[in-house]
Amino acid sequence: MKVSFAGTAIPSQGALALGVAKGGKSGPRLGPLAESLDKKSKGALKRAIKAAERFSGDKGQSVEILAPAGTRLSRLFLLGIGKAEDFDARAAESLGGSLARRVSATGESRAAIALDAAKATKIDEVEASARIGFGARLGSYRFDRYRTKEKPDKKPSLRQLTVMTRASAGAQKRFAVLDKVADSVYLTRDLVTEPPNVLYPRTLADQAQALSKLGVKVEVLGRAKLEKLGMGSLLGVAQGSSHEPFVVVMQWNGAGNGAAPVAFIGKGVTFDSGGLSLKPSSSMEEMKFDMAGSAAVIGAMCALAARKAKVNAVGVVGLVENMPSAHAQRPGDVVKSMSGQTIEVLNTDAEGRLVLADILWYAKDRFKPAAMIDLATLTGAIIVALGHHQAGLFSNNDELAGRLAGAGEAEGERVWRMPLGDEYDKDIDSEIADMKNIGSAGKAGSIIGAQFLQRFVGDTPWAHLDIAGTAWVNKDNPTSPKGATGFGVRLLNRLIADHYEQK
Repeated sequence: MKVSFAGTAIPSQGALALGVAKGGKSGPRLGPLAESLDKKSKGALKRAIKAAERFSGDKGQSVEILAPAGTRLSRLFLLGIGKAEDFDARAAESLGGSLARRVSATGESRAAIALDAAKATKIDEVEASARIGFGARLGSYRFDRYRTKEKPDKKPSLRQLTVMTRASAGAQKRFAVLDKVADSVYLTRDLVTEPPNVLYPRTLADQAQALSKLGVKVEVLGRAKLEKLGMGSLLGVAQGSSHEPFVVVMQWNGAGNGAAPVAFIGKGVTFDSGGLSLKPSSSMEEMKFDMAGSAAVIGAMCALAARKAKVNAVGVVGLVENMPSAHAQRPGDVVKSMSGQTIEVLNTDAEGRLVLADILWYAKDRFKPAAMIDLATLTGAIIVALGHHQAGLFSNNDELAGRLAGAGEAEGERVWRMPLGDEYDKDIDSEIADMKNIGSAGKAGSIIGAQFLQRFVGDTPWAHLDIAGTAWVNKDNPTSPKGATGFGVRLLNRLIADHYEQK
């Protein structure tokens, strides 16, 4: 779907949507375009609002008028935005996403939308208009490359959305940046959604390598290099699979000044059977998205490079498949990590932390980053704690944690800080090695996972994002259809833009 921007003249044909603000006892507040259309149609809009009875302009409410009299429009949507003074960037995105998906179900190929708020909002007209277009793009995402028999009337129809605004030039310029972020979210969603027979360590490494076209320097480290580096923790996870493991290093030197980079680290378990500690069969098909952390890192690096961000950033992803076989890692094995620390593997399904241990140490040791953020679908326990609305945030640095929380709030990818502490750390002490990869059964599982990772970051400012509950959703949202969300791309991009990018 293509998004463009134009002035506020009422279109001569096609579908039109107008944002309608919540009013007082007299009903919703119509903006100037709606008032003009109501006059043209001899009161059709107000009659439709009255007939709808409960339409007050609240968020999520809508009225649809087919072929309104006095116009050549095919249909008109009045979309509630709530109180105009509360309308912000998130609301604008939801407005655009909701409209795009609704129009796509009607058979219309072209539509226009205007905020048409009769009163000032929390964001200016440029940002509001650009965010409406951004939300429309995010909400229009669809993964259908393996559908061969879908009927044409079941396919989305919307091809062109015009956002009408008095600030069309400024909105177009602002949207051009957001559009690149949307492309990167699409990439991440695609990677997470791909079936595991198509996306495995080698093919995911190839997808990361394609970022070289944007100016990203990409290195793909194979088994021989990983063995030479001493990544025994990561290699132990991979040894049960017929697919070779890889670590991919992506560097974007947008600052060009030799400054220490910000490092993004991603767990890339392309399929997680649990290994010999085999998972239950129910919902195992969802374990293809256990590489969502690596996909978010690839997407974030794509966003930074595509918009030419003035920052030095590095992305490191560990790509493995965790499978049971005659060669698989056994519960009770002891492996030696790149750091030299030894790990007693008591549960082969606690494998993500084993992968991250080596690549966290590698990134810290090689790049001496200003900050390190890892993303991983690490634990089911974080879903028990936070559900599917926020990711778990663990950090050894209050400033970094605060920056991530702020970026998440601004972009709608919210995080909630969870505790770390010596009392938890003791629970992973092993009797025969430096540590074990699980703690006491059923106790503080997500904290224990983060505590394990902290042993591999040293003094580097570090944050761990457990995205197990946010990487995938089981219901449609205005800007994120059911399935992969692309969580983390917008969060990391905003973090860089607000705190690390040269102005």
